[in-house]
Amino acid sequence: PQVLPDRPFAARPAHFASKAKNVLVVYCSGAVSHVDTFDFKPELLKRSGQPMPGSEGLITSQGAQGNLAKSHWDFKPRGQSGKMISELFPNIAKLADDMCFIHSLSGKSAAHGPAETLMSTGFTLSGFPSMGSWMNWALGTENEDLPAFVAIPDPRGKPQASVDNWGAGFLPAAFQGTAFNADRPLRNLAPPAGMTRSKDERVRAYLQKMNRIQLEQYQGDNELSARIASYELAARMQLSIPGIMDFSTESKSAMKAYGADDTANPTKAAYARNCILARRLLEKGVRLVQLFNGAYQSGGEGASNWDAHSNLVKNYNTHGAIFDQPTAALLSDLKQRGLLEDTLVVWCTEFGRMPTIQASKSAGRDHNIQGFTAWLMGAGVKAPFTFGATDDFGYKAIENRVDVHDFHATILHLLGLNHKQLTFRQNGTERRLTDVHGNVIHDIVN
Repeated sequence: PQVLPDRPFAARPAHFASKAKNVLVVYCSGAVSHVDTFDFKPELLKRSGQPMPGSEGLITSQGAQGNLAKSHWDFKPRGQSGKMISELFPNIAKLADDMCFIHSLSGKSAAHGPAETLMSTGFTLSGFPSMGSWMNWALGTENEDLPAFVAIPDPRGKPQASVDNWGAGFLPAAFQGTAFNADRPLRNLAPPAGMTRSKDERVRAYLQKMNRIQLEQYQGDNELSARIASYELAARMQLSIPGIMDFSTESKSAMKAYGADDTANPTKAAYARNCILARRLLEKGVRLVQLFNGAYQSGGEGASNWDAHSNLVKNYNTHGAIFDQPTAALLSDLKQRGLLEDTLVVWCTEFGRMPTIQASKSAGRDHNIQGFTAWLMGAGVKAPFTFGATDDFGYKAIENRVDVHDFHATILHLLGLNHKQLTFRQNGTERRLTDVHGNVIHDIVN
């Protein structure tokens, strides 16, 4: 892309006509069990309590596996499509006819941090640009008063891979994600005491003049241009962000629909406010919003995310109650307001869970990178639609296997970007989000 040094966030053309202009990534940290949510397996229900065929001596990330275990939540047919979705997500399930399910994802790492990094950057190692940064660099934004890429961490903290999920890596620093949420807004938004609007404007105009002189003197200095652009964006955000963060303008009915008024479950209410924030940012033209559900706490297995090695029922009932209503309200709101016409929604997690119970733990499921689920919704994707499949128990992808590079290639395609042409030269190598892999899943694209 042709990035203007003095306007690095300006909108840039895609490679071809796009289906989507904006993307919402809803990321559930901790690895949601597909066999307890979206991937219904009648055979798992039938043979629960029996050994999984061919699993003798099977050792997964945390040890030996026990017998097959059916889901603790009933699956029911949803919508006119009859898609089977579990009772863990009763509100999200109502939107089944708007969703495009991919049931055959596979990963490369069974460790949360590297797997999160893979899902967000295409690599298991740190130091590579996030998907949002690639989009930001390629396309810029329609609203230069706001960041093109916003990450909204869970109310309880950051995901395990932390800033790797929204970092710019070796791309210019200007294209990293800006992280804040509804309860932890950006710092230093308010002007200092005594600074009037007119005085502020005069100071900014003078600084802009001096900055342009510096840019002329040091042409091609990406770090300087990125720093200047970031400071100028920060100044504009002092005017644009406070209104977006003012939830007093949201109707009482909307707050109730999202669950933002749920005093009995403050974590759910806080996540609900994050969902409202995500919708508002998309309405204002933010290119990519990355909304997290679940946070990492050292030594607190499953306490703040979906990592249920033990006590799966208690863990998932807790997190399901936080996630379901606010997320469903966000998706319904996007649909009702017509935003899904040019907004692509991506729901994902770092990997899936085993259909068996861990032998050494109490009623939990271990990590599974062999097959898991993601779904898309909105601009450019077929719905209702299901692509790929795992085996009879949900253990391995056996039909139309999809890796993360294929997943990323498809998302970029829907934005009008050819993943093979979106490259950045770093240390003598033409780097891509999809590395040297990836095929667009044309079967799911309208």
